[in-house]
Amino acid sequence: MEETISLKEIFDTLKKRVALIISITLAAVAISAIVSYFLLTPTYQSSTQLLVNQSVEEGQTYTQGDVRTNLELINTYNVIITSPRILEPVVDELQLTRSVGDLRDQINVGSQGDSQVVSISVEDTDPAMAVNIANTIAMVFQRDIVDIMNVDNVSILSAAELGENPSPVSPNPTLNMAIAFVVGLMAAVGLAFLLEFLDNTVKTEDDIEKKLGIPVLGMIATMDTSNTEVKNVSHNRRNKNGSEKFGA
Repeated sequence: MEETISLKEIFDTLKKRVALIISITLAAVAISAIVSYFLLTPTYQSSTQLLVNQSVEEGQTYTQGDVRTNLELINTYNVIITSPRILEPVVDELQLTRSVGDLRDQINVGSQGDSQVVSISVEDTDPAMAVNIANTIAMVFQRDIVDIMNVDNVSILSAAELGENPSPVSPNPTLNMAIAFVVGLMAAVGLAFLLEFLDNTVKTEDDIEKKLGIPVLGMIATMDTSNTEVKNVSHNRRNKNGSEKFGA
């Protein structure tokens, strides 16, 4: 019985504050949409893939030890790609106005599982610039890794390409609005229960029984004053007309 009453009170609270809940939720979604579409700058991503192997002599085959060694060197290659030794020539060749540190923040380097394939992803507000940076990093690494680590067997598996209608990777307006909807709804429901908890006014006979602990013996019904005034006016008019006829 207590659980049923509790659920009913929860439902009544939500029903009473439904306008507040809907307003706050819609406001949160609207603010998220405005920020996502008009205030945040779209960011585009482009990537390229490299295959890095140690050079072998003609007719020689790769052994399992060679493959293991190459896999262990992948982390080293990842660090080299984001080092000033590679990024400084990239900045010079593309004539970028940003620093090496800023360029490093735009780059994400990783390996494809337990493979010798290195993936270079670049994010930029200009999709064409993201493509140019990714391809230039791959070419500079392929050229300079020979002097850095005596590795001359770097292949570019897939170069970055600029699509006809590139889509930004961030922001994601749909996801942002969905998150805003959930957060706004939770905040609105929490505020509704908080207002209900802070409301100490007595509105119904049930409130009297709960707060004072005494039974309600009777209640005074609410009178419709507008109808009373109309009836009084009609009654006065009838009395006036009757007195005139009586006098005549």
